[in-house]
Amino acid sequence: MRVIKPLQQPTRVEVCVPGSKSYTHRMLIAAALSDGTCTLQDALDSEDTTLTLTALKKWGVPVERSGGAVAVTGRGAELTACGEAVFLGNSGTSMRLLTAVAALARGKTILTGGARMQARPIQDLLDGLAQLGVAARSTAGNGCPPVEVMGGAVNGGSTRLNCSVSSQFLSALLLIAPCTRQGIEIVVTQGPVSRPYVDITLDSLARFGVATEHRGYEWFHVAGGQRYRAGVYAVEPDCSQASYFWAAAAVTGSTVTVKGITAQSRQGDIRLLEVLEKMGCRVAKRATGVAVSGASLSAVEIDMRDMPDVVPTLAVVAAFARGKTLIHNVSHLREKESDRLAVVTSELNRIGIEAGCDANTLWVQGGSPRSAAIETHNDHRIAMSFAVAGLKTPGIVIMDETCVHKSFPTFWETFDRLYG
Repeated sequence: MRVIKPLQQPTRVEVCVPGSKSYTHRMLIAAALSDGTCTLQDALDSEDTTLTLTALKKWGVPVERSGGAVAVTGRGAELTACGEAVFLGNSGTSMRLLTAVAALARGKTILTGGARMQARPIQDLLDGLAQLGVAARSTAGNGCPPVEVMGGAVNGGSTRLNCSVSSQFLSALLLIAPCTRQGIEIVVTQGPVSRPYVDITLDSLARFGVATEHRGYEWFHVAGGQRYRAGVYAVEPDCSQASYFWAAAAVTGSTVTVKGITAQSRQGDIRLLEVLEKMGCRVAKRATGVAVSGASLSAVEIDMRDMPDVVPTLAVVAAFARGKTLIHNVSHLREKESDRLAVVTSELNRIGIEAGCDANTLWVQGGSPRSAAIETHNDHRIAMSFAVAGLKTPGIVIMDETCVHKSFPTFWETFDRLYG
């Protein structure tokens, strides 16, 4: 457990956060499917991204780490299934994206994970693959992992895809599309939720030289027979991880600059800055990064459909704001590493804040948080979000603080920089 010490007074600091988890997963896969050696600079080194790397290595992709860079020697679509199950822990991104990549690996692949992973739905992606002629199934027959994929050369074709649970189903098919013979046309029948993550996928494809077409978020086409281009690529800092430090500024009245973040980022979570401004914070976008200065906070009503990962962060900030904050379009948070709607509500209640949720809305009545031990439910974002509360409220204790290794192994060292 980790006891959080309150800040004695507002501070002014600069911090660095690691490379984007979303970009790192996608760029590792693009590099593995490329036509040569790719060097990824500032790629995130975390439990989740290591699971993706390990799976790619099991399929015959050479990988070397050197300092903050990862060298990946692409094999095009010439992957080979391994003779053992690929364990993906609780990394939903790894499971969803690699289920599609497994369609390119010759032979049978079993992808599995921990107990929570085996309760997270993936049937819509399996249905999308089946329409492309890929034999993919949930081995338990319940639409959740473990999944079995019979891989090899994929012809491609047209598929109708339900993305109401996760946009990662769409990203998964987009990533393998250039390696198919005929290409893939995707008609999105519902969703997608979290649209900025689709933008990240399309941006990753473009950076590696793959051409795509799309009409809004309803229709996509990627021609087959394309190659991911080898080269040197930089991974930009993670806006989700930056959110905790901007939130720290908001609740303590400090000024915190996250270095390397740019206003032009395609990461949807950068829009949390707009929400913090509406709550009363000052935001300064500089050449070196983005700074947030805290002030007296007021409640907001906001649609967070496209920023699900920072909903816990916003909920903690809302606990210190005057009034009742309403956070809409968040039903898909129930399918994350934990049931985040239920967990955020229970942990806010634990620190004396009135909060609740229905099918699609989370509400938080601002007040005066009290000391409590926070149960993380093995969810990294719960640990990092509620650590922010401890900077203002004495006696906040984060249980199982090591769960942050999933996405931000150096979080606590970076967090300590807030003390000056």
